[in-house]
Amino acid sequence: MSSREVSLATQLRRAGVLDAARVESQIEQINAITGTYLEDPAHALSYLADPDAGVLQLLRLAESARDSGNLDALVALRGTEGGAKMSVLLGGSLALGDFLVRHPDFVADFGNLPVGEKFADIDVRGLVLRGVGADPNAEVPVATVTGAAGQAAMRVAYRRVLMRVAAEDLFAKVPTAIMHEVGSVLADLAGAALDAGLALARAEYPTHDATRLCIIGMGKCGARELNYVSDVDVIYVAEPAEGHSDEESLKVAGKLANYAARACDSPGIEPALWEVDANLRPEGGDGALVRNVASHRAYYERWAETWEFQALLKARPIAGDIDVGERYVDELAPLIWSAVEREGFVENAQAMRRRVEEHVARGEADRQIKLGPGGLRDVEFTVQLLQLVHGRSDESLRSRNTLGALHALRSRGYVGRVQAATMERSYRQLRVWEHRLQMRKLSRTHLMPATDAGKRVLARASGFATVEYMEEVWHDVRREVRAMHLEMFYRPILPVVARLSADEAALDDDAARARLTAVGFGDATGAQRHIAALTDGVSRRASIQRQLLPAMIGWFAQGADPDAGLLAFRQLSEQLENAQWYLKLLRDSRTAAERLARLLSTSGYVTKALLISAQDITWLDNDDDLAPRDPARLWGEADAILKRSADAEQCITALRGMRRRELARTAAADVLGLLDSVEAAKTVTMVADVLIDGALRIAMDTVTKTKGLEAPPITMAVIAMGRYGGQEMGYNSDADVQFVFDGEGQDAQSFAQQVATELRRLLQTVGSQPGLEIDADLRPEGKNGPLARSLESCREYYGRWSDPWEAQALLRARPCAGDKELCDRFVKAIDPVRYPPELPASALKQMRSLKARMESERLPRGVDPRRHVKLGPGGLSDVEWSVQLLQLQHAHEHPALRTTVTLEALNAAVAEGLVEVNDAEVLGEAWKFATDIRGALALRGVGKRTDVLPNDVRQMKVLADIMNVRMTGSELDEQYTRASRRARLVTERVFFGWTEDDR
Repeated sequence: MSSREVSLATQLRRAGVLDAARVESQIEQINAITGTYLEDPAHALSYLADPDAGVLQLLRLAESARDSGNLDALVALRGTEGGAKMSVLLGGSLALGDFLVRHPDFVADFGNLPVGEKFADIDVRGLVLRGVGADPNAEVPVATVTGAAGQAAMRVAYRRVLMRVAAEDLFAKVPTAIMHEVGSVLADLAGAALDAGLALARAEYPTHDATRLCIIGMGKCGARELNYVSDVDVIYVAEPAEGHSDEESLKVAGKLANYAARACDSPGIEPALWEVDANLRPEGGDGALVRNVASHRAYYERWAETWEFQALLKARPIAGDIDVGERYVDELAPLIWSAVEREGFVENAQAMRRRVEEHVARGEADRQIKLGPGGLRDVEFTVQLLQLVHGRSDESLRSRNTLGALHALRSRGYVGRVQAATMERSYRQLRVWEHRLQMRKLSRTHLMPATDAGKRVLARASGFATVEYMEEVWHDVRREVRAMHLEMFYRPILPVVARLSADEAALDDDAARARLTAVGFGDATGAQRHIAALTDGVSRRASIQRQLLPAMIGWFAQGADPDAGLLAFRQLSEQLENAQWYLKLLRDSRTAAERLARLLSTSGYVTKALLISAQDITWLDNDDDLAPRDPARLWGEADAILKRSADAEQCITALRGMRRRELARTAAADVLGLLDSVEAAKTVTMVADVLIDGALRIAMDTVTKTKGLEAPPITMAVIAMGRYGGQEMGYNSDADVQFVFDGEGQDAQSFAQQVATELRRLLQTVGSQPGLEIDADLRPEGKNGPLARSLESCREYYGRWSDPWEAQALLRARPCAGDKELCDRFVKAIDPVRYPPELPASALKQMRSLKARMESERLPRGVDPRRHVKLGPGGLSDVEWSVQLLQLQHAHEHPALRTTVTLEALNAAVAEGLVEVNDAEVLGEAWKFATDIRGALALRGVGKRTDVLPNDVRQMKVLADIMNVRMTGSELDEQYTRASRRARLVTERVFFGWTEDDR
């Protein structure tokens, strides 16, 4: 073998040839027949999907052209673009190569192809109709080539056009770019074949003029996105011609329809094209083959199932009497776009998709381009469902074509730009793979190849350098499509929008105003102004708002103040106008959208927080994001803030911001029923601890620097008192504290005083960051005593001078910030005071007198005591003083009582047998009830009185909603009255020591 021949073999292998020796031999035979047709065979073959098969097909074609007298036409293609297109066809489609070998006279077609031919320039219908001798310009074309010969002629004409389309498709540098045009021309070609089939049928049935039959293309054919080989789904509709009855029309139409279908799919001289499937017609295979328009409409109005309306989305007249077809489409269009209002429409569509997946053979699921997870059906079902849900009020979405509809969904904001781009790119690639697979043998397949050889041919045919790269893209495409399908097709807000009536979804007419009033908006006209501001225009924001608001209006209406909710939503939306995540979150998450509507229309406190920091809305989609943060995590965050900057104002601003964020998180979770008031109070307390500890560190550092010292001369601690010490803070509570220090020297007291003063300053409200008011009135000597006191001074004061009420106050004392050793020493110092071996009778008498005086003097003027949840009979104070008395009396002997938390102490008293179980249950229930109401009053965010029950039963209903209890306002009022009355009876017995006679 010569070096030149070895070199050619090497070149051939590099070009993708598997059997170089056989291909070399075939090339020599081709050149012998044509006179060196392949001058640079390696270069020519490198573009072929299957070079070995392509050379064999070219050899067969050369022999056929020689034998039929068409060799000159073949030789003329040498070195031309037409010749290159023919070569890629021979290497990409064995079936069309066979067709060309059978009909070598069509080789000349490639010499006549315009350079860069546009599919739209091909007269598809004319070429096929003329193939059977029919005049494409006739009002009713009739074939002159009839019978078996006419059928064969039609199929030859069809494949002659198909050959040109496939050649252009395979020759394209970027096949995904022309995928849409390929699908369109293939659909037109199918319609032309059926038109030619009708022309053949008319030649057989002279009575054809009794009917006006139209063939409606469904599925991919109707959408003009057909495959190379696919069932062509059709529906037949016919109207009688003038002077003929409906019965006569339908009888003739049935014959014409059957004949046209058999012309395409029955055995014959030329192979069948594809199966014509009429099972999408009313009643399926059991229904009449042909119906008139009125019969179709009657069926869809009364009997059609969900999937049938989804199928009608693609309906398009493709052959026969187009006027009748257009009437059919016009008559059924209103039914298509109102079908979404049917009960369970969205859920049924979703269930149907799941059933399709379940019927995919297990061994094929990972290879299914069409039906498997991440395949074409995921894209198509997603787009169609979004169209049907939103298309009734947005006519721009009413496209039959998948990509056209996807573009509309993107431009109108129903699908995000990135999602739409990814979905389109994936869909185009899947369709190209499907086309290449079907083109090879003109077989109906949707499976990625299982063999290495098949994968290699597909990769080369679809423009991939290696099989490995193609498989990587295949896996990426499936993963991305599946993720988007699950996100959008099962998008929770879709069923909600679908259930709205057309009037409810419109939002812009009198019916909408009537609905706004009916569902509870006090100012329907004002609400319409807000809606108009949110939805007017052609921006994506306005488009997304138009799809969100119909559902959200109903959710606002479920809240206490729908008008306030809608106004706040408008303010948020305008504030976040350029934030893509915001509307995407609400569009894609029913949970987030519904929760936001509930919060804005229910809680003024949460609304204010969200308007300050709208980014917090992202929590609403996930329960975990609304859960209280782990204390260690918050302490770590605070520590990082303090270490990151030496600027005191910058640090305290960040710490206040952290507290504001956590208050908003807790309040939102509280309103949404994700945690109860006791858990919320613990979280609010913990966040205050973190803030105060950070503020103490800043204040110590600031005073140290101001005095020019290298280190502080003291250690210092902050002691939480009252409800703060009991980890029972409310959202608007002050922090009751006292400041304790330890240090020597004359300047120690002054230094501690300045630190305490600076800490209080740091925690004042500044701008939008809520402050934390520090109340130090429970310190020794109250307002008359020094703001900060040394540990030794505290020990001496409590040991010698304190009143019994101060020992009671110390029951809630809990170190919350500062030096740990000092905190421990303080607790050790006060334990003998608050847990005395014995409670003197004088101390008990003073406690009872003080409690009675509080009830008569501290209640606000004009307030019904029974409606004051803190100081009123059976309120928080009654329960807490009862528990604290038990602690003062018994904690020395029973260590389990040594806790600052009310319910923990009450439970310990029950466990130690110090209080009856029933009494403890009554006290606990009343305390929890009052805490819930107090929290709800704060979350309502209306007015300053957060301890007084409103007299208005409507406002009581608002509190019930915030508390997530299913009660009317009257029922809530009655239940609290009953609980507090029972608690008061227990308090009178346990705390005051009253008997029945005393009452």
